[in-house]
Amino acid sequence: MRAFSRADLRPAVATLARAFADDPVMGWIFPDEQMRDRRLPKFFTITMRGTSLLHDGTEIVVAGGRVLGCAIWIPPGAWRPSDWHQLATLPGYAWALRSRLGVASRMYGTLLEAHPHEPHWYLSGIGTDPPVQGTGVGSELMRSRLARCDAAGLPAYLESSKESNVPFYRSHGFSVTRELTIPDGGPTLWLMWREPRLVQA
Repeated sequence: MRAFSRADLRPAVATLARAFADDPVMGWIFPDEQMRDRRLPKFFTITMRGTSLLHDGTEIVVAGGRVLGCAIWIPPGAWRPSDWHQLATLPGYAWALRSRLGVASRMYGTLLEAHPHEPHWYLSGIGTDPPVQGTGVGSELMRSRLARCDAAGLPAYLESSKESNVPFYRSHGFSVTRELTIPDGGPTLWLMWREPRLVQA
C-alpha cells in the first residue's frame, strides 16, 4: 500500500468505477446501467482531480502494477470546498453528469448539510476491485489512515451507502449517528463517526 500519486489517476479511477457499479447512490444518479458504465470513470476522474490531487490522504493498494483498492481521505477542514473551487469544478462535473447534474447536486447539498463540523478526517470514498473484494484490501486501507487518526487524536467520518457495509465500518470503530434519506426518492445513507482510540505509549 502507498500514497496516491498523479500517475495513479487512471488505474485508480478504473478500479473505483468498477467498485461502485452496484452502489445505490451511483445507481440513483445514473439509473441506466449503460449510462453508469460510461459516466462513472468521468465522474471519478473529476472527483479525484478535485480531492486526491489537492490533498494528501488518498491511498491505494497495488499488486503487480494493478490498483486493487483506493481510499479517498480528505483532511480536517477541507471537506467543504470553497465557492471558488466549486465554480472551478462545475464544468467538469457538468461534462461527467450531463442530464443528471441536478440530481447529483441535490444529493451533494443534502450531504453537506448533514456533515459534522468538528475537525476530522473524512472518508469520501473507498472501493475495492470486485475480483478481490473480501480479501482484506479494504481493511488494509482503513487501518492505515485510522492509525494516523489515532496518533493525531482526530476522529473520522463517513457515509455508508450500503447497509450491508455498516458492520465492516463498525469493525473499524465507527458507529452510526444517523440514517439519512436523500429527498425525491433517493437512497438512504448511514452516517458514521469514529472517535480516536488511545494509542499505547
